[in-house]
This record gives sequence, structure tokens and C-alpha cells, in this order.
Amino acid sequence: MKDKSNKRLLSQSFPKGANLLHDPLLNKGTAFPIKERELLQLEGLLPPHISSLEEQEMRALETVRAKTSDMEKYIYLISLQDRNETLFYRLVTDHIEEFMPIIYTPTVGWACQEYGHIFRRPRGLYISSNHKGSISKILANWPNQNVDAIVVTDGERILGLGDLGADGMGIPVGKLSLYTVCAGIHPGKTLPITIDIGTNNEKLLSDPLYIGLRQKRIAGTDYDDLLDEFVKSAAKAFPNALIQFEDFSNKNAFRLLKKYKNQICTFNDDIQGTASVTLAGIYSALRITGQKLTKQKILFLGAGEAGLGIADLIVSAMESEGMPHDEAKRHCWLVDSKGLVVKCRDDLQKHKLPYAHDHEFVPDLLSSVNSLKPTILIGVSGQPQTFTQSIVEAMGGINEKPVVFALSNPTSKAECTAEQAYTWSEGRVVFASGSPFDPIKLNGKTYVPGQGNNAYIFPGVGLGTIECGSKHVTNEMFFAAAKALTNEVTEDDLANGCIYPSLRQIRHVSAVIAASVAEVAYEQGMTTVDRPEDLLAYMKSRQYQPEYTSYV
Repeated sequence: MKDKSNKRLLSQSFPKGANLLHDPLLNKGTAFPIKERELLQLEGLLPPHISSLEEQEMRALETVRAKTSDMEKYIYLISLQDRNETLFYRLVTDHIEEFMPIIYTPTVGWACQEYGHIFRRPRGLYISSNHKGSISKILANWPNQNVDAIVVTDGERILGLGDLGADGMGIPVGKLSLYTVCAGIHPGKTLPITIDIGTNNEKLLSDPLYIGLRQKRIAGTDYDDLLDEFVKSAAKAFPNALIQFEDFSNKNAFRLLKKYKNQICTFNDDIQGTASVTLAGIYSALRITGQKLTKQKILFLGAGEAGLGIADLIVSAMESEGMPHDEAKRHCWLVDSKGLVVKCRDDLQKHKLPYAHDHEFVPDLLSSVNSLKPTILIGVSGQPQTFTQSIVEAMGGINEKPVVFALSNPTSKAECTAEQAYTWSEGRVVFASGSPFDPIKLNGKTYVPGQGNNAYIFPGVGLGTIECGSKHVTNEMFFAAAKALTNEVTEDDLANGCIYPSLRQIRHVSAVIAASVAEVAYEQGMTTVDRPEDLLAYMKSRQYQPEYTSYV
């Protein structure tokens, strides 16, 4: 075996010298041993001390902790990822609670807003409207054609921040980092893509450091044709890849999902992933309140992708418990920017109509809470501080243990903070947020806010679909993922008010979710890989480990 390896190393195809040091997937930095330094023309290019991965991690940890702002930490970590992916993933995996808020929400939102100003090195592929008719050629430029997971955005609705155009590339990059950190999908088999069709953000168009096309967004047939060319080209170039749509606008997200979900292996995390992690949180919350799902009345602030996706999955869950579809829908109510979504309104977009019920029009959230008396309040509006003290107190007056989820990202867009929710409810609230909040001390008790982050769901769903070779991603898979996630919440978690498992367990949790998703895929006859005897053990065996590989 060593002889074969050496032949490969000495071949022209394997990078050597400075080229090897500049390959982030293969680079070990100062950890290259003497024999590899000799064979790979590295002698003199590295200091003499041969570091262990543990020593390198210690140095990186010391460096990043010395940074004085989260943005500086983000820049350092992305730079580390650009030069040594193994070390990057080892560091983040070992310290996931500390660094997930840096490489993803909330810091990634700030980074996207400043992306053109902090830009260091391109990652992924940029496909612009100028590439129409030649997208296949662009995809062929990617150096690794063995791709398992693609995350693609057009940058029109980045988190709760709106249209960031090509600067939204930080989201696909961050999402795919979580695919690796949380679920163990090999980083060399991931591909972030931005579809740059322009931006309507005037601030970006006038910014001399903006990295994208300086034009207004294309729309209509031109937009649809470009997206269709991309989907068909990507499916041909990477036939085994899962394609995740991310941060598209409401007007496009629903129809693109509907159009392609039965054509390729794809899902929309903003619609389906958010729904799954929220349903899991609801199941856990009901373990605290001692109530049944079918007895809940859920009120949403926000009637876009996330709100509708969550409502649809809740309806499916209620149906699984024997409730008729139409009756289940009447348990979900929406409030948009104009007030309660009801049948008497003539200004409703098509996607809101299934949840427009018979009821008098109510103009605001507080009046809706007082009128409907919901048991669960979910914020997916992107509008900060909309869960006011009066609203939280009203929820507390209706329910002994009010369930309040402020899920909008990043933290600056949260409908309320954890401290506000616990304080205004006198510690009775069951709370979750999209971005992390620190534990809260109130009246001598410490509460641990649950983070309803999609990172609990989409990496495991991705791992499950990839490893069983599923042709499609179905709603039943997201329902199974939600059930699997809530089953990993311990009684100790619930006692502290936390309705999600610790992020320290995320690799195990993702493997459990992957196994549950694969089980559904096998039941639905969608797989292209023979079923392993032990799905959970198989998923764990397939997880990438951030360790150096010997080249000799």
C-alpha cells in the first residue's frame, strides 16, 4: 500500500511544494512529518518543528480568542478555512458552542453586510446572469466533480437582512461548513453557489467595493430561464448531489420548491428546515406543559416562507394524530404586516390563502393574541422587538406556561430577547430563539434558552439523503427529523427550560436524524443504495473526521 501511495505522491497529479501548502484540503502546515516533507518537496518551506494537530489547534484557539470582535474572529476563521480545512474543522468541531455563532448566525449576517469590504479569497462558484447559455461550462470549472451537497442562493433575502446580492455568498459558505461540522459531510464534496442576477439594494450598487453585478435584479422569464438552466446543468454535472435552496425571496422560494422537488434531490431550508426544527421545539415544549399537539392554537407573526412552512408541517403532524386536514389548519393563524390573515381581506398573496380563516379582521399582534388566545406564539417576521412586554404578558395571562419562539435571525432581528421573555413572564415562558442567547438568571434560577437553529436539522437531513442515495427529499423526512430531534432532548434539558439538545451532541444528533431520514427514504422506495443493517451505525461510520491523513 505504501508503494502505491508513494507512486501517487511522486506523480504529476499530486500537488507538491508551495502548491500543496496552498491546497486547503490537503495542507497540514507545520504538521507535515519528515518523510512527507522529503517526498513532497516541502523541505525548507516549513519551520523545522513538526507540530501535532493538537498543538496547531491550541495555537489557533489562542489566536482567535485574542481577537476583540466577532467580525475579527469570523475573518480569522474563514482565513484558516482557506488555508487548512482539517485544522479549521477540528477547531470548530471541538468548540462548536463557541464558534457556531461566529461562522454562522448571528455573525455571518454581519459578515454578509460587509462581505465586499472583508473579502479575502473567493470560495465556491459565482454564476451570473451574464453566464446564461454557458452555465454547464462554469460548473465544469469546479475542481472536484464528486459533489455531495450544494447550497445555492440568489441573495435576495439573506436571513432577516433583505437583498444583499452577491454579498450573500457568506450564507452558502456558512451552511456548508455546518454540513461538515454538524453532520460530518466531507468538505471536499461541498459546493457553495451564488446566482448573481443583480441587486435592488441601492447602497450596494453605489458601494465601490461591492463584489457583484452592478445592475438591478432580473425577473420574470429571464430569471426563470436562468434558474432552470442552473438546475438542469447542476443535476447533470453533479448527478448525486443534494441541492439546497437558501435565502430566496418569498415570491420565488415557494414556486421553485414546488417546481423542482419532484425533479431533483432538493429542499428549501427556510421553508422545510425551519419547519422541522420548530416542530421539534414544539414537541419538547409540550413535554414541559403536559399538553397534546392537537390541543394547541398556534399564532405566527410572519406569513412568509418560514411561517407557512412551519404551519404546513404542524398540520401534517396533527393529521398523523388523527385530526382531519381542514380542522388542523384552523389551529394555525397568521399575522402579517397588515394584521390578522382572515378571509375577509382582499389583499392576500396566494400562499397565505390556506390559512385565511373566518374571523373578524384584527389589525395588530396584541389584539390578535387577546382575540384568539393562542397557546403558542411563533415569530418569523424579521422584525425586531415586536414581541412587546404587553404581548408576552398577555400570553402569560392566557397560559400557565406560555410557549414563545422568537426565531428571526440574526440576533438583532429577534422578536424579543430571552431575558425579556423570561422577565416579562416571571420565568414561566418556554422560550426558543433562532440565534443564541446566554443563560438567564431570574429569582435564583438559571434558564437555558433553546436555540431553534436549523443547524439541528438540515445537516442530518443532508447526511441521510446523501448516504442512502435518495432521489428526493420529502416532507415525511422532515417530520421524521423533528421527531428524532425531540427524542434527543433529555429530562435535564427540559428542567433547565432548554427544548433542544446541547450543541456538544450535534454529531450524534445529526447521525440519529440521518438514520431516521434514510428509514423514510427506504420506506418510500426512493433510495439507490442498499439498506445497511444498522442505519445509525452506518451514518456514524460515514461521518468525516477532521484528522490528518498520512500521504506515505
